[in-house]
Amino acid sequence: MRVLVIEDEANLADAIVRGLRRQGMAVDVAYDGTSGHEMAMVTRYDVVVLDRDLPGVHGDEICADLVASGALTRVLMLTASGSVADRVEGLQIGADDYLPKPFAFDELVARVQALGRRATPAAPPVLTIADLVLDQAKRVATRGGQPLDLTRKEFGLLEELLKARGAVVSSEELLERVWDANADPFTTTVRVTMMTLRKKLGDPALIETVVGAGYRTRQPQ
Repeated sequence: MRVLVIEDEANLADAIVRGLRRQGMAVDVAYDGTSGHEMAMVTRYDVVVLDRDLPGVHGDEICADLVASGALTRVLMLTASGSVADRVEGLQIGADDYLPKPFAFDELVARVQALGRRATPAAPPVLTIADLVLDQAKRVATRGGQPLDLTRKEFGLLEELLKARGAVVSSEELLERVWDANADPFTTTVRVTMMTLRKKLGDPALIETVVGAGYRTRQPQ
């Protein structure tokens, strides 16, 4: 899942970013409305965690522009005000959810995960192919009943391929969905991570390379 955090309180923003990354999400951050607006309009995010009162471009304007763009991005709006009137106004602007500060981090994570499921075509919480089982909520994967010791990026690659249900997913798409904005688009990180993932999955192979196009899952013969 790709998430953008737009929050001008740097300590809070960094804490949110660290916490979401620990949950296996690819997270970018902006500390003002101007840069946050630009990032939200250029990159397809599953969820934007958006502070309402931002310097530069106001959070309301960012939210409205995302809605007007037709993007599937879901918006979780944060605000220091928890009044009913503010929550109603935020939802009327187009926010998908609203969380007043201060908030429990576990609740933030749960809300981001729920919005992320709504940002993409519905996929079951547990993904399977052959004897491979991947539980998105628990962040665990097994093959033949045996747990797989996957890194966050390996788990993310496998998750994206399983969600594609046999369709080809390009290296560029995988880089965008599993890594964050700091990833070098010319890096071999996807290929290297795919190599280690395949080794851990073992035989028979479940992932095949489509030359010049990307990768896809396949049922073993």
